[in-house]
Amino acid sequence: MGFNIAIDGPAGAGKSTIAKKIAKKLGFIYVDTGAMYRAIGLYLLEKGVNYEDEQQIGRAIQDIQIAISYRDGEQQVMLNGENVSAKIRTEEVGNMASKTSKYPVVREKLLELQRSLASSADVLMDGRDIGTCILPNADLKIFLTADAGVRAKRRYLELTEKGISCNIEDIEKDIIERDRRDTTRAIAPLKKAEDAVEVDTSHMTIDEVVDTIVSMVVSRRG
Repeated sequence: MGFNIAIDGPAGAGKSTIAKKIAKKLGFIYVDTGAMYRAIGLYLLEKGVNYEDEQQIGRAIQDIQIAISYRDGEQQVMLNGENVSAKIRTEEVGNMASKTSKYPVVREKLLELQRSLASSADVLMDGRDIGTCILPNADLKIFLTADAGVRAKRRYLELTEKGISCNIEDIEKDIIERDRRDTTRAIAPLKKAEDAVEVDTSHMTIDEVVDTIVSMVVSRRG
């Protein structure tokens, strides 16, 4: 049984960036669960599936294969044998993932894979419901958050650095709407686990957050 770290938090809190750095520092396997949901979102978009039709979604994803591989220490997301790691990072795919991840049929598709990865190695997993649903017995649970305006600015900078045209006001509205969807959905809503440590990153650098969490891990492991 490995040492498991669960990091949860809202969209744009920096979970993936911070989780990758922590995993590299500690030699843990990093599992980006959001990327798995994005892979399903990408598939549904490409197939023209209606995000409001749960039965249609269930039929569409019945036979799809999602796998995780690693290249030079970086997680690669494979969808039906194709590496879709770059394709899944658009706002359109992110929105589709947010709208469809509420359905039990989608969550059940990924739950077994996520838990099997965590059972056999030192794993750091981030998402919306890792500490509450996926890994309720994780050795350390972190709830990473930040002000919506700060998260929007970070996302804006990330996209513009990649040459993607975007509007910061639209991004902030989108983040607030995602927060609403994620915290109010009936299945596995975004919330802080009772035994999670909350870390507000609004006024912290990435390295400060990483060092804070690494210190917690070292303390828990003795």
